[in-house]
Amino acid sequence: MIAPRRYLPSVSALLAFEACARLGSATQAATELSLTQSAISRQIKALEGQLGVQLMARQGRRLSCTQAGLEYVREVREVLGRLAQASVNAATQAQSGVLTLAILPAFGMHWLAPRLSNFAETHREVTVNLSTRLHPFALGPSPFDAAIHFGHEDWPGVHYMPLMPEIVVPVCAPGLAGAPFEAPASLLSHPLLHLETRPRAWARWLKAVGHPCEPPHGMMFDQFATMAQAAVHGLGIALLPTFVADPYLKDGQLVLASDKTTESIGSYYLVWPVDRPAPPPLTAFCDWLGTQTQSN
Repeated sequence: MIAPRRYLPSVSALLAFEACARLGSATQAATELSLTQSAISRQIKALEGQLGVQLMARQGRRLSCTQAGLEYVREVREVLGRLAQASVNAATQAQSGVLTLAILPAFGMHWLAPRLSNFAETHREVTVNLSTRLHPFALGPSPFDAAIHFGHEDWPGVHYMPLMPEIVVPVCAPGLAGAPFEAPASLLSHPLLHLETRPRAWARWLKAVGHPCEPPHGMMFDQFATMAQAAVHGLGIALLPTFVADPYLKDGQLVLASDKTTESIGSYYLVWPVDRPAPPPLTAFCDWLGTQTQSN
C-alpha cells in the first residue's frame, strides 16, 4: 500500500484544483475540463474536506490559493506531470518496441554505445532508451526493463546474463618518469587514483601481480571517465578497464604504468526482473548481446 487512502485524492479533484489555481476562476476551469462550475466547486470542497485544510479563497470574482494551497499546488503539478509522462511512456512502449535500460556510465559509453548502431540496424522495430545508474537499485518497481550490473551475482530478484569479466590495467600520463615500471612496488611511490565503487581495486590488483600490500589513499572519483582525465593531466596512476583505457592509449594521452594486467573484482552482467516476463525487445536484445560478447 503506497499511503492511507485518506491522503490519496482523486485525480479529478487534483485536476480541478490545479486548473482553478492556475486560472483563478471556477468558470474557466470548468470550461477547460468540460465540466460544470458546480462540479468544479464540489471537487474543490471535497479535496479541502479530505485534507482538512483550506486551499482556495474567493477575492471578489476570482479564486486564489491560500498559503497552504500555493505549497500544495506546486506538488500537485509535479505529481500530475509525472503521472502524465508515465502514461505516455506506457502507451509508447505498448505501441512500439521500446527497451529501457539502466547502464553503468563507462561500460555504456565505451563498450555498449559503439555497438548499438548494429542492434539498431538489425532491430529497427526497437527503440533503446538508456539511463545511467552507478549502484544497484530496486529493479522490480523501477521503469527499467533491464540493467547492466558489475560485480557478482548478488542482485536479488533478477535473471543474470554474463557479459564479460573486467580486465584492468594501470595507466598514467606519458610524462611520468620510468613508466612502464617493471616492479609493481614502484607504482606505490606515485599517487594512486581510486574509484568510489571499487575501493579495494588497487589492493586486489597488487595482490594478483605478486605484491600484496595495502595501497596508499589517494584522490577518489565516482566515474572512470573523470579518473581517466585526472590521469591524463598527471594527477596520478589510474586503474582502468581495458575498454576505457584503450582509446587513451591509442592516441597517446595515456601510457601503461605497468604491463601487468589481471581480471578485476567482478564481471559485467545484464540483469532483468524475475517477477515479470521479458518483453520481446529485451529478448531480442539478449540474443544480440550474446553475439557481441562471443566476438570479443
